[in-house]
Amino acid sequence: HPRMVEHCLHMFDRMVIYFFIAASYAPWLNLRELGPWASHIRWLVWIMASVGTIYVFFFHERTRSCVRFPCGEACPKAGMACLPARYKLVELLCYIVMGFFPALVILSMPNTEGIWELVTGGVFYCLGMVFFKSDGRIPFAHAIWHLFVAFGAGTHYYAIWRYLYLPSTLHTKVSK
Repeated sequence: HPRMVEHCLHMFDRMVIYFFIAASYAPWLNLRELGPWASHIRWLVWIMASVGTIYVFFFHERTRSCVRFPCGEACPKAGMACLPARYKLVELLCYIVMGFFPALVILSMPNTEGIWELVTGGVFYCLGMVFFKSDGRIPFAHAIWHLFVAFGAGTHYYAIWRYLYLPSTLHTKVSK
């Protein structure tokens, strides 16, 4: 069944987003000096990724989940409210919370090198969400969203290379 395979791949695509968000914070949360509760944030980020994955597994694009309005309000489907739009909103809010929550810890780091690159990458991701939510209304919205994701990921990769990886390799060469 090609439709079922397509649905599964689409669901896995959404699940992986949570782990990419968590992985993009991992170098900053593990290699920089942070406050005393940073170790809790490390665990919380991965727990949030796991919970988001479970949420997608159970609720991503469910179409059989319709409920009646208790007060009988007018609805396009004769008193029925289909919930996929609500599930998608919760999914989007999870992505946003997961993206911004660890940033609060990172912004409080004593060493602020690389912060502007992280913020710039975050802006790329946030601007890309406009296209993510406009899929089907704006031509090529999904492809444009992927471009913003690529720019955001590239900016974050550069920040990790420049401010976390490069200093450690220089320190290793000096200490030998």
